[in-house]
Amino acid sequence: VQLVESGGGLVQAGGSLRISCVASGSTSSIVAMGWYRQAPGKQREVVAGITNNGGNTNYVDSVKGRFTISRDNATNTMYLQMNSLKPEDTAVYYCRAVGGKSYWGQGTQVTVSS
Repeated sequence: VQLVESGGGLVQAGGSLRISCVASGSTSSIVAMGWYRQAPGKQREVVAGITNNGGNTNYVDSVKGRFTISRDNATNTMYLQMNSLKPEDTAVYYCRAVGGKSYWGQGTQVTVSS
């Protein structure tokens, strides 16, 4: 499975951004996907997760009510809609897929200016 993220960029605090992750390869093996982030000098943390059918989602407390994870199985694409962005959301955002093995994308930079 290969994962490619896109959509990152620079946005002002309070703004919105949507990042995407396209999966290719043996996508039928994927049972769940998620978004992680890593800020400079900090450990990578989970942001949100979603099951294969999109029926179950979960979020880290710091993004609840602001971020929405979704996926389109027809196009093998997962999204993270980020609203009311804060400077502390600045990080490299990574896509992860799980299905027997764990797969990671290369990351996309999200920078929120104050």
